[in-house]
Amino acid sequence: MRVLIADDHPIVRQGLRTFLGVQPGVEVVGEAADGASAVTLAETLEPDIVLLDLNMPGAGGLDALAELRARGVPARVLVLTSVTGRGHVLPAVQAGAAGYLYKDVDPKALVRAIRSVHDGHVLFAPDAAEAMLAPAPVADDDRGAAALTEREREVLVQIARGRSNREIARALTVSEKTVKTHVSNLLMKLGVQDRTQAALYAVRHGLSGA
Repeated sequence: MRVLIADDHPIVRQGLRTFLGVQPGVEVVGEAADGASAVTLAETLEPDIVLLDLNMPGAGGLDALAELRARGVPARVLVLTSVTGRGHVLPAVQAGAAGYLYKDVDPKALVRAIRSVHDGHVLFAPDAAEAMLAPAPVADDDRGAAALTEREREVLVQIARGRSNREIARALTVSEKTVKTHVSNLLMKLGVQDRTQAALYAVRHGLSGA
């Protein structure tokens, strides 16, 4: 896995590079000290994972997330921050983050999180997950969910469980191409932009099958 570290503190970057550099199958390909540099390096270095702090000078983490999405950068972003306010979690996810951890995370847990996000899963620190799973606002109704077909609901449940298109196709005994079509349709109906947001929508609206 190719990892790009984006943090404005040199000592944090050095610590992460040193620790991750000795992990099997992990290669740190670059470091960025601000959001703009993170976007530029993500485009040129093509990492699989971007470890992104939110609080950086100039273009911060949220700006970087939005720009990465706008430019179609395929790297999955795992927020690693000391910003503990719950109000930052949802904006980060809406901007494209696939995970949200705090800097006091256990080092081994961080490695597991990087691997999990790389494999297509969504991962949050417990406090961040609680913030995301809070009841949806009254204005956020279920009209999108009501428009889903039975098969699209089944696909949504599988997405909420962290399954890939291939795994969903195997579970539902359909082709992977058919799953892709269902995913595209349900994203449009729910008014969300990616699988991460679809998974969170499913959990918050009781559609996760849990």
